[in-house]
Amino acid sequence: MADIVYRNGILFDGSGGAPLISDVAVTGDRITAIGPGLATDEGTTEIDCRGLWLMPGLLDIHTHLDLEVELSPELPEVVRHGTTTVVMGNCSIGVIYGHQRRDGEDPIVDCFARVENMPKTVLGRVADTCTWTDSAGYLDHLESLPLGPNVVPLIPHSMLRIEVMGLNQSVGRRPTRQELSRMERLLDLGMSQGYAGFSTDALPFHFLANAPNKKKKIPTQYAGFKELSRLTSVVRRYGRVWQATPSKDNIPAVVRSFLLTSGRLYGRPLKTTVLAALDLRTNRSAVSLCLLLSAILNSRLLGGVFRFQALSSSFRIWSDGAINPIADEIPELRALNELELADRQGRARILNDPAWIEAFRKMWVKGKKGWSLARLMRRLRLEDVVLTRRLEDMVVAECPLPHWAGETLAAPCRRLRTAQASKGRRGAANDAEAAFFAGFPDPIQDDADFLLHLLREWDTDLRWETTIANRDEATVRKLLFHDQTLPGFNDSGAHLANIAFYDGNLRTLKMAQREGLQRVSLAVHRLTGLPAEFFGIKAGRVRVGAQADLCVVDPVALQKWNPESTYHFIDRRQFGCRQVVNRPQGVVRNVMIAGRMAWADDRYAPEFGQHAYGRVVRAKDHARECDPV
Repeated sequence: MADIVYRNGILFDGSGGAPLISDVAVTGDRITAIGPGLATDEGTTEIDCRGLWLMPGLLDIHTHLDLEVELSPELPEVVRHGTTTVVMGNCSIGVIYGHQRRDGEDPIVDCFARVENMPKTVLGRVADTCTWTDSAGYLDHLESLPLGPNVVPLIPHSMLRIEVMGLNQSVGRRPTRQELSRMERLLDLGMSQGYAGFSTDALPFHFLANAPNKKKKIPTQYAGFKELSRLTSVVRRYGRVWQATPSKDNIPAVVRSFLLTSGRLYGRPLKTTVLAALDLRTNRSAVSLCLLLSAILNSRLLGGVFRFQALSSSFRIWSDGAINPIADEIPELRALNELELADRQGRARILNDPAWIEAFRKMWVKGKKGWSLARLMRRLRLEDVVLTRRLEDMVVAECPLPHWAGETLAAPCRRLRTAQASKGRRGAANDAEAAFFAGFPDPIQDDADFLLHLLREWDTDLRWETTIANRDEATVRKLLFHDQTLPGFNDSGAHLANIAFYDGNLRTLKMAQREGLQRVSLAVHRLTGLPAEFFGIKAGRVRVGAQADLCVVDPVALQKWNPESTYHFIDRRQFGCRQVVNRPQGVVRNVMIAGRMAWADDRYAPEFGQHAYGRVVRAKDHARECDPV
């Protein structure tokens, strides 16, 4: 008899087929029976799922939880959202080869601090614990942790380069033939050990964080096409996944590299998943070009297996002064980001430097005035930067003037102009604001002057938010269900104080709910069975013999949930910093991982975090013989 029976649930099995009213029985860590009216005995625990959705545990295919799993291996924020399997080692960075500290280099701190906006103190603490030295040791280490969800590791290219060349050399020159051969051998070894794939990165705003390399990008970006081709050929031979990001400023290089997916050109398709199909606020053509490129690569002519990842929500980010995940895209803001977070005096020197001010003003007003190509491109939403540079898009979250919270920066800027025009007789909202306005240049020339003064006066005490992409829900819904995409660009575990996409899978279900149960079934498939099949792992399905990773969702609570109203900040003791989260109440009723209840009735199980629930998931074909090199 079963240990646990989920009774009378609306079952979505992850296949995309029509849902059924059914029971699901679990014995040990496996699903042992599916069907109506399953028999039980007095030792069986029954979970009433009448009116509730029962589905496979959800997958999060793009995370940076490599660090959090070392500090809090239960990954609580992941599990409470119904996610039971996560892919780690994305964007070419991770901890697969341990701390890699050699000759004064500190790669984990250097690679993660700016790319993922992680505190250096936390990164240093994580690096101290990374005592393994190879990919096998990392798997052994992960299996020793009291994991919450299942973890699927990738081989990260930057760390592979560092392992072979050292950090400083990996960003200073091309590898020798012997070094490239060693990279191939290490990657081949990882594939034979069951790693699900290989990750690279080409985003132009991913920079190192420590001197003397603060003006250099992470190591993967110094790899030439030959290196990329040779390494992905190893991944292709094993039938594993290449996770990549494009160089948005070099379209020919993007096309050339992504042609590596082609089975026609290279004999066998290379499964490739790329960040990300986003409806950018500043460039409306970007998403169409992504889908067109994907369609061409997947055509019968080229025979690729290529999918852009899609984000399930608006791309809402929080910024501390000038510091946010996209600031390094802009050279003037990058100069501020190169300094340590606590170096307020250093930022003040830059903010008062005449040459920097001139460069900032030129950047900030580009395309806003007069007649020029830049003005035309801005009006057509075809700009080449992601940040909108509009005070109307910058909403105050916190600042020394509390009444600004919830306003866009455009509102106090208008009041300042009124106050200056009336010589302070009207305009300011209160005495505190009037006193603050008295310290501004009189008159301010434009919104660049206004923002500069705020940064000089408040620095990171000014916290604001903006939505850089995916403002239109209809477009987001189209992307999530497009046959050229995979939902799941959530960036969980990264940018702790800047973004909160842990709830992305639930948002997808909510959007599908409006179109009926068959659409929900398709959404469940795209969040479970489809990515599990793409990554070649045993997960994402409710069927007899499968590991019992299950999630129960309350459709009434899901329908009532307003995702834009449930953001808030928590203090994460493990990280020693604040984290922005989005936690819907009552939506996820129950989460089971490997037959053990992890989350129920809005609380974690008493043993959660003390004992392992999840496991390390290897590629399901990793024991199979592969073609010789």
